[in-house]
Amino acid sequence: MKSADLIAPALVILILTCWEGGCRLLEIPVFILPPPSSIFVQATLQAPLILPHAATTLSEIILGIFLALATAIPLAILMFANPNLEKAFAPFLVASQAIPVFALAPLLVVWMGYGIASKVFMAWIIIFFPITISLLSGLKSCDPEYRVMFRLMNASFYDTLRLLYWPWALPQFFAGLRVGVTVATIGAVIGEWVGAQQGLGYLMIQSNARLQVDLVFAAILWLTAMGLGLWVLVGILEKKIVRWKL
Repeated sequence: MKSADLIAPALVILILTCWEGGCRLLEIPVFILPPPSSIFVQATLQAPLILPHAATTLSEIILGIFLALATAIPLAILMFANPNLEKAFAPFLVASQAIPVFALAPLLVVWMGYGIASKVFMAWIIIFFPITISLLSGLKSCDPEYRVMFRLMNASFYDTLRLLYWPWALPQFFAGLRVGVTVATIGAVIGEWVGAQQGLGYLMIQSNARLQVDLVFAAILWLTAMGLGLWVLVGILEKKIVRWKL
């Protein structure tokens, strides 16, 4: 293992050690700031309670990811094929990110109810933008010389897209997807904070009201693990698919 690979784990250990030592030396009450040891114990012992909520939040995130892929990829391709569409949709894409998600969450709960639909839609809003913009940038970054070569061979737009534009844009597409899946937890949890009957966001609100701050941090730990897991999974898919395409 390279020394550079040890920097991140060493930094995490240092932060946790300082956190643990500070809580014990200053005798900070657990209901204000629990030490990492207490958080890890709660995350383990309360797993039967946390896991059903985590499964609900994960399902919301995964559905949001698939919905974002189903809409972002066709839209990015359409905007690339027709620059006028890009000019027409660009303000709406920017506006979708300029509006605070906290402002949209209560409206979505009113419109879609307390079920899973509003949380999936919240996750979709956050994931959709980075995937669309990254894929569009990747398609537009294709080397003009290769475009000319395909044009000289009388290749159709579909063939050029399949054989040139899409493989060329894959690295940037996966970069946007990595960003999207890691921040998807934000949309799902905010939706659960506003109104839900299940999920890690709901568990955090309920635990916070009971001053079970260590359980709140345990839920955050599970959320972090889910985000890191999705980020690693996308990285594995990127290595396999990009290598196969190129």
